Amino acid sequence: MSLISRATRAMLSANFEHCMVHPKFDPLPLVRLFNPMGRAVWLVTELYADDDTLFGLADLGFGCPELGIFSLREIEAVRLPMGLAIERDLGFSTWHRLSVWAEASRMAGSIPDAALLLDRLTREDPGAIRLLPR
Repeated sequence: MSLISRATRAMLSANFEHCMVHPKFDPLPLVRLFNPMGRAVWLVTELYADDDTLFGLADLGFGCPELGIFSLREIEAVRLPMGLAIERDLGFSTWHRLSVWAEASRMAGSIPDAALLLDRLTREDPGAIRLLPR
């Protein structure tokens, strides 16, 4: 079974098409994939036409999150101890664009720490998000 539903694939593909026409488009991450046994996290914004290549913010848990492409098939093929695999966060949603996530993740050192930072900034001063350098 795929980590990404047909409906979500359609939205990710639409983001890809929009980015091809409007290169400065800064989409919202639509999917959060994670390692249930570690700190690896992927925030996905686009699905390429090959139906395998994803674009977004990747954090393998080594303190250097980066924007780039990654393979859905490779992520789905990962087998972890105790029969576990990479999972999709079904409750994930965000108000923050990919550029904000990328900058917060670089500042915080990881996507999970960026989530805490963005949550705190948003609660304390919603306008503070604009202060993040881009």
